[in-house]
Amino acid sequence: MESTVVDVPEKGRFEIRQGERVVGLASYHVDNGQMTLPHTEVDPSVGGQGMGTKLVAGVLTAARERGLTVLPYCSFVRHYIQQHPEDLDLVAEADRPTFGLETAAR
Repeated sequence: MESTVVDVPEKGRFEIRQGERVVGLASYHVDNGQMTLPHTEVDPSVGGQGMGTKLVAGVLTAARERGLTVLPYCSFVRHYIQQHPEDLDLVAEADRPTFGLETAAR
């Protein structure tokens, strides 16, 4: 089944959906040009299918399109950025040490 990542700003989150069913979410808050990402979760029934990865990729793509930097407080988002150094530029250089990302670009 096709999955899609959808911004639901009235709930302050992105959702990943299979059809109409919400199978995961990433909460966010935008302020002063930064998107704070405190939490992601995926329904265990779809675990191992890459839904979390697809969700975070969609969130970071949206942040990039909106010209925002990100504050990856969520450990899953941080791990994704470590595994995808092409997205490291979304974390302001001054913020990288806070999130343990100062060496991710090497």
